[in-house]
Amino acid sequence: MQNSFDGIFNKEVFVSPVRKERGKSIIAFPDDYVVLDIETTGLNPRLHEILELSALKIKNSVLCEKFNTLVCPSGRISSYISNLTGITPDMTVGAPAISDVIKKFDDFCENSIIVGHNIRFDIGFINHNLLKYCDIPFSNDYIDTLRLSRILLPELVNKKLSTIAKHFGFDTIGMHRGLKDCEITNFCFTKFKEIAIEKFGSYEKICK
Repeated sequence: MQNSFDGIFNKEVFVSPVRKERGKSIIAFPDDYVVLDIETTGLNPRLHEILELSALKIKNSVLCEKFNTLVCPSGRISSYISNLTGITPDMTVGAPAISDVIKKFDDFCENSIIVGHNIRFDIGFINHNLLKYCDIPFSNDYIDTLRLSRILLPELVNKKLSTIAKHFGFDTIGMHRGLKDCEITNFCFTKFKEIAIEKFGSYEKICK
């Protein structure tokens, strides 16, 4: 990660330039989906690397399976990223390379709808690495909880995942690690479904 990124790393406002995935952004509240989050060494999938891949598989609105692995990068992990995520270079020693794990992660996601916060950032990195190592795109449709927050919580001063979680009273200790962020995102997603029903009488109305 370049020093120029230090202090401004915020994936919630960054959209990857990699736009080769075939999946589309949708507004929906399915019972079956995969919540996804990654940690990276920087903002640009062409210049930076994935440090952690995490996902929760939800079936019939119930958590049924988890995926989580650290990834050993070929480059350095800046002190800023270590301070932000808690992931140090020593922790990634012995972890698989992204080339060895990216297809397993794609297989875990299957053809599921993906849920995430500013999910285009995560998809950009996953798509880039799937194309690079497996010559396939990450083609899942996706639901962005950032987009939902703009519709359902317009009064919030910002739409960061931490801000939304605190608004709902969810414990944010341990954020910026994959599984924790997946858990928070899933919690917020279920709350959004409740709010949609309260505001519109039926969540289907905002899905049209």
